[in-house]
Amino acid sequence: MGAVKIKEGLYWVGAVDWNVRNFHGYTTHRGTTYNAYLLVDEKVVLFDTVKLHFFDQFMEHIREVLGDPRKIDYLVINHIEPDHGGAIARTVEAIQPEKIFCTRNGRLGMIGYFHREDWPFVEVKTGDSLKVGRRTIQFVETPMVHWPDSMVSYIPEEKVLISQDAFGEHYATSTRFDDDVDFCELFQEVAKYYANIVLPFSPQVQKVLQTVKDLKLEIEMICPDHGVIWRRHVKEILEAYDRWSRYEAEPRVLVIYDTMWHSTEKMAWALYEGAVSEGVEAEFFRLSVTDTTELMTEVMRAKGLAFGSSTLNNGLLPTVAGFTTYMKGLRPRNKLGLAFGSYGWSGEAVKHLNKVFEETKTEIVHEGFRVKYAPTEEDLARCRELGRLLAQKVKEACGV
Repeated sequence: MGAVKIKEGLYWVGAVDWNVRNFHGYTTHRGTTYNAYLLVDEKVVLFDTVKLHFFDQFMEHIREVLGDPRKIDYLVINHIEPDHGGAIARTVEAIQPEKIFCTRNGRLGMIGYFHREDWPFVEVKTGDSLKVGRRTIQFVETPMVHWPDSMVSYIPEEKVLISQDAFGEHYATSTRFDDDVDFCELFQEVAKYYANIVLPFSPQVQKVLQTVKDLKLEIEMICPDHGVIWRRHVKEILEAYDRWSRYEAEPRVLVIYDTMWHSTEKMAWALYEGAVSEGVEAEFFRLSVTDTTELMTEVMRAKGLAFGSSTLNNGLLPTVAGFTTYMKGLRPRNKLGLAFGSYGWSGEAVKHLNKVFEETKTEIVHEGFRVKYAPTEEDLARCRELGRLLAQKVKEACGV
């Protein structure tokens, strides 16, 4: 696909990556895009670049609009991560910009990556603006959404927010707008992106949303660095970010486990049955056959988490240890948790899972339940009871 006109004088000039399936551990089943935008006014401004591998395609898109890429006057770098900034050095060489606008951390990051202190950097901060002709660019710093250097650019005359990683999703499509794709599929991808990329920075997201309110920014279009451009569902995506960044969750229970000789699996199933019997939605995930990225999306959405593991060498099964380590790094909050598991000798798995709950500030609804060797009918009845307990707590917390 070629360059795409977004509004009069504003173009998408990025690249679509149909083949990427792993993004530093994030499984991207639907590929991704590396978005860059070109504003043509009295001054010509390029916002961000692309992954280095796509530089030639990116330049071809710019040529479609301008003919000669050297007509670009200013380069705005909202975020330096290599999926957007990998092509910065080649872009600077190709366009010879008069100025490069970025945050202080953006300048330091580019020097760190490219070792070019001689580039024409101009540091900006929240409240700074740049007149480029009929239009203005306002800068808003968004540190740690998603890197220290991050900022967004707002064009008030067009009511367009160029939002770098915020509001993006890993989603390759042949069209560029949210109303050109299936809404349910799109929202699954944007929720997955939030759960696996943005969730640790939720307090900062809340600050940014408040800044947008304080500055009274009217937004008709959001142009992120990944995925489609929001023009029809702007209200929905802003509301979703507000909801996710306040850690609001749905009245659902997830039973997440792995098992050595199926005893923990029997306990998991009984817990699931107990939760379902309380009338809440429940889901059942064995970690050895579950995609971590997809599961993290469900963890973000659900209020209740039942984690189970057999005890292996005084610890957790590797699949459970791996997922809980990944989850802790993403810092979900405001959950209700319950641990369970079988063992043969010492049975430390439940203790380790309760520690995971403590580290993620999850409210533990019960001290946990351990079974030696294989569960009896009485043990399974106890698991059903605990499933019901967790579901009841979830309903109470969610006001159901």
